[in-house]
Amino acid sequence: MIRKPLRPLATIMRARARGENPDAIEKENIRKRHEEMRDRARLRAEGRLLVLGVAFLAGFAVIGLRMGALAHSEAEEPRASATGARILAQRADIVDRKGRILATNLETFSLYAQPQQMIDKPGVAKALVEIFPDLNEQRLLKDFTGKRKFLWVRKKLSPEQKQLVHDIGDPGLLFGPREMRLYPNGKLAAHVLGGAGFGREGVNAAEVIGVAGVEKTFDEVLRDPANGGRALTLSLDLTVQAATERVLYGGMKLLNAKGAAAVLMDVHTGEVLSLVSLPDFDPNNRPRPLTQGDAADSPLFNRALQGVYELGSTFKIFTAAQAIELGLVTAETVIDTKGPMKVGGHRIGEFQNKNYGKLSVTDIIVKSSNRGTGRMALDIGVTRQQEFLKSIGFFEPTPIEIVEASGGKPLLPARWTDLSAVTVSYGHGLSSTPLHLAAAYATLANGGRLVKPTILRQSAPQNGPRVLSERVAAQSVQMLRKVVTEGTASFGEVPGYFVAGKTGTADKPKPTGGYYDDKVINTFASVFPAHDPKYVLIVTLDEPVETSGDEPRRTAGWTAVPVAAEIVERVAPLLGLRPQVEPVALTDITLASQ
Repeated sequence: MIRKPLRPLATIMRARARGENPDAIEKENIRKRHEEMRDRARLRAEGRLLVLGVAFLAGFAVIGLRMGALAHSEAEEPRASATGARILAQRADIVDRKGRILATNLETFSLYAQPQQMIDKPGVAKALVEIFPDLNEQRLLKDFTGKRKFLWVRKKLSPEQKQLVHDIGDPGLLFGPREMRLYPNGKLAAHVLGGAGFGREGVNAAEVIGVAGVEKTFDEVLRDPANGGRALTLSLDLTVQAATERVLYGGMKLLNAKGAAAVLMDVHTGEVLSLVSLPDFDPNNRPRPLTQGDAADSPLFNRALQGVYELGSTFKIFTAAQAIELGLVTAETVIDTKGPMKVGGHRIGEFQNKNYGKLSVTDIIVKSSNRGTGRMALDIGVTRQQEFLKSIGFFEPTPIEIVEASGGKPLLPARWTDLSAVTVSYGHGLSSTPLHLAAAYATLANGGRLVKPTILRQSAPQNGPRVLSERVAAQSVQMLRKVVTEGTASFGEVPGYFVAGKTGTADKPKPTGGYYDDKVINTFASVFPAHDPKYVLIVTLDEPVETSGDEPRRTAGWTAVPVAAEIVERVAPLLGLRPQVEPVALTDITLASQ
């Protein structure tokens, strides 16, 4: 940089030659220099102020836009989170087909203790036992006076319990916010919902995870934040489920049964509208699984999905339908059912040693003849019988979206001989669940197409593979209708709803082999209305006995059938079905002259 002198000699000499004052020239130069410096400083300040103003304007604009967006959005509760690793506590609701709440979340508190902060440890232990009688005072005092610095006292508190603990006033008792799973309908649909528990737990939050039922099957979906809290919609109808449970419970108690199950299913969509297993439990206070003894003795055992039973004569319609489909017989074909009949060295008898003589295929189903069904099974053959039963789902667990269903795999004969073919034809030697039977009867009722049961609401009918022709499927339902109007299920008639169905009475097997003489599994598999099938209802009773007469009666016609009829009468109006006059064929009408 070249310094410009304040008083250059040439300038001074020219100024003196013109008679000017050199000092005045220097002052003028200084003034101009100062003005230039002030102008530059002012420009810098104005630029900075402009940038700052723009920044403030942008900031206020962003805040204003965000406030406007929040004002126009729906309010949401913030999700609970814990310090450190975040625990997602939010879980989507579960609703029935009409949007009614089956499972939801409840804001609550947990109670934990920090013993080193306690003032009166014996007093706190005594006060807590008064609030929570299931706690042990000595155990609490031992924990409080030991080396532990943290311990859970209660994972869930009611508002009343929280206030009582708060009134103790000890600084060592602390509360942590959390969510718990709530089932507002109590025991209703307990075996479908299953239940939930806590996974990862922190002081400020806990992870709610499914432990059984649809809660476990759809655990990831219910906990996924990407779903935006969208509820899981089941196929169940809350009112239908409640009515079915109430009637079935009354029937179980009246008939002194050990347990009971019922499945109500739409024959076209496969939707399960009601699924009941008794005894049941409250998922809000889920009991512990049994560690010894028979699993079926636990209320957690789902008889509709896990109960694998010989379902007796309900299987006979499958044999008749297959024989007609193969062209071996027609509904009117007469078969000699007289005894004796021996297969594989074993005598095939009838109920109460009856001898029906010659019967049509329809009457074999109406009167429930073992020999008549067995003779059709021998004509069908082992291989074709296996293929047919496999095609309607009796070889694998049902695909319904409830985790317990995987444990309901049918029990098949170890060696499928001619004797096996005969006994399986009338429901012995092959054990399956009531839901298997519901799906198979739905296949008959919907025109011969395979139906897979589902617990999720569907928007359209299933279009499964065809396993029977429409003609044979319709004839099968007509035969089932005659079982109610003329046969063993006469107590199943419900005026206006035209119930069709088949009874099944199976001796209960002993754990050590053989069968009990006085214990049975009774089933009634029904379809209604028979002239336009829409629903299948399966009712199964474990060890029922009807005692109103002189002698105890244990057949399905006296036990399962009346219970099923009462269920149909209660739920049909809830399903939107109106009582109708049963249509008749024109050949049944006689013209009379006036």
